[in-house]
Amino acid sequence: MKNLFVVSLVALLPFAVACNATSETEFSSSGLSRIESSSLKPSSLKPSGIEPDMVKKHKIVIAHRGASGYLPEHSMASKAMAYAMKVDYIEQDLVMTKDDHLVVLHDHYLDRVTNVADKFPNRSRKDGRYYAIDFTLAEIQTLDMTEGFSVKEGIIEANYPDRFPIWRSKFKVHTFADEIELIQGLNKSTGKNVGLYPEIKSPAFHLHSGKDISKAVLLELKKYGYINHESKVFVQSFDANELKRIKQKLMPQLDVNLRLVQLIAMTSWNETVTYKDGEAVPYSYDWMLQPENMDKIAQYADGIGPWKSMLVTENKKLKTVKSNGLVEAAHKAGLLVHPYTFRADKGKVPSYVKDFSELLRFFYFDIGVDGVFTDFPDKAVDVLSSDKQN
Repeated sequence: MKNLFVVSLVALLPFAVACNATSETEFSSSGLSRIESSSLKPSSLKPSGIEPDMVKKHKIVIAHRGASGYLPEHSMASKAMAYAMKVDYIEQDLVMTKDDHLVVLHDHYLDRVTNVADKFPNRSRKDGRYYAIDFTLAEIQTLDMTEGFSVKEGIIEANYPDRFPIWRSKFKVHTFADEIELIQGLNKSTGKNVGLYPEIKSPAFHLHSGKDISKAVLLELKKYGYINHESKVFVQSFDANELKRIKQKLMPQLDVNLRLVQLIAMTSWNETVTYKDGEAVPYSYDWMLQPENMDKIAQYADGIGPWKSMLVTENKKLKTVKSNGLVEAAHKAGLLVHPYTFRADKGKVPSYVKDFSELLRFFYFDIGVDGVFTDFPDKAVDVLSSDKQN
């Protein structure tokens, strides 16, 4: 009951106010116990539709792991708070459990945000990590979840010290279905239409482990009424080969046609692997950073999700920054551009702007992106609302 109260309180506070009125380093391109729902069936809470090209007509705010700048990432409280901030989409990073449930976690291991090492000390793999795929949903739901942390010399340290304190209050890992039902339920009770933005995490890893996570995600979305381009959902992945399989094989097979987004990483991050002779080989993203290759991505995706620094060229000597042409090339190819991740934390705002609001305005209006992933969605909503008023 305590958890439900926290979620409800978080969701209601911003509405009351309204009624009264993996970290990244900055880079220059020049150099992710279930309580059963009510008797409502998925079909009774079908998502509202959107006009086919509506996403191209206005800029959007994507709540990155929820309102993760204020509450633990991917907690239900974080998602409820993000919803109340009037965002357009809420992100879900998805991995699979041992018994084939889709759960909302940024990593395919559990030890960065839960007490799994204390609860199941003998269940880590040789690399010391505790993989979600090695645990059942029932086991995972016995864990406590908290703000992201690291262990340094045996001491637990919060990755973002000024955010929600680690191990305070109570949060749990939840399923994709739980979150869909939360968002669709709020859409019904508020009359709004907030969309989903799920990321299929490490599909090659899951396939190599005998689990078709992409098919599972598409089936879950179809179950809840997300079936075509009019459905308010984007499906994203860093894995180009998997997005092509989704586009060319899985969606036709399942009779769905959803918008796909190609996430772009630095090759050095080893974000995606391919398997050759049983060995994992890092995927190279270098070709995606070339403007002339946007047409290739447009053959299987509807948008790109680059790291924000991939879109600009900064001259530190002259203290200038400008578009490097990737956004313009993407738009010419018919692609939407939704860069990540916009954080207002100390040290996360680049020196070429004076503050976080200016950073958002620069990317929205000078660089011309169509939307942003941000841990502080209220600030992005404020920037876009202010622009409309002006």
